[in-house]
Amino acid sequence: MSIFKNLYQYRELLKTNVQKEIRGKYKGSFLGVLWSFLNPLLTVLVYAIVFPYIMRVQVPNYLIFLIVAIIPWNFFTTCITTGCNCVWLNGGIIKKVYFPREILPVSVILAGLINFLISCVIILIFLLFGGVGFSIQLLWLPLIAIIQSLLSLGLLFILSAINVYVRDVEYVVAFFVNLLFYGTPILYTVDMFPQKISWFLNINPLAHLIDAYRSIFYYQTMPNFGSLLYLIIVSLLILIIGYSVFRKLEKGFAEEV
Repeated sequence: MSIFKNLYQYRELLKTNVQKEIRGKYKGSFLGVLWSFLNPLLTVLVYAIVFPYIMRVQVPNYLIFLIVAIIPWNFFTTCITTGCNCVWLNGGIIKKVYFPREILPVSVILAGLINFLISCVIILIFLLFGGVGFSIQLLWLPLIAIIQSLLSLGLLFILSAINVYVRDVEYVVAFFVNLLFYGTPILYTVDMFPQKISWFLNINPLAHLIDAYRSIFYYQTMPNFGSLLYLIIVSLLILIIGYSVFRKLEKGFAEEV
């Protein structure tokens, strides 16, 4: 429970850090926060052209099928790849002032969550003008987003702490994130995944997350209860392990950064 006590006690610092993460991401750019909308749109545009016509993927409303997966995926990858450096980049402050170090990765996740929820406006626009429409299942969105945030936070606790000691972590993470992109049913449907390695989708929490988002946005059905339960268990387990690793390694942060 110490993490909640620390976050509450230093809530003003947490708020400031979240604001810094959001503003700093697009600092100096002409379009600023609009890139939160443009980045996923440009990515979806490329895949929407390549896969239906070159790879012969036949999925109804493929543009919407893509965008309801790409935007949550961007939320995950942005938090993990940029958050790896969150402790290292704040080395100067860590050496001078005491504050709960977990505020740094938590700030990255909260900023990413806010950007993700803003970006969900794009999904709603596509659902509206793409003829798919809305359903009551959208009420599941906050729960799924929170589960994803906890999963990402647990991973970020581990990666950001280890990255202080082993600077190669961020490059290894970038490689595996790209690899995981193609191992998650984002560009294709589950039945298109090779049967010999279909077991990977069953243990891949991101596959379950994408399926949950597609259920409420694209298929407009209730998320699979078994998948949600699996996600909750895995996310909490990774969060507990990640926080334990972070607390153990944070003792040497001031000497290493």
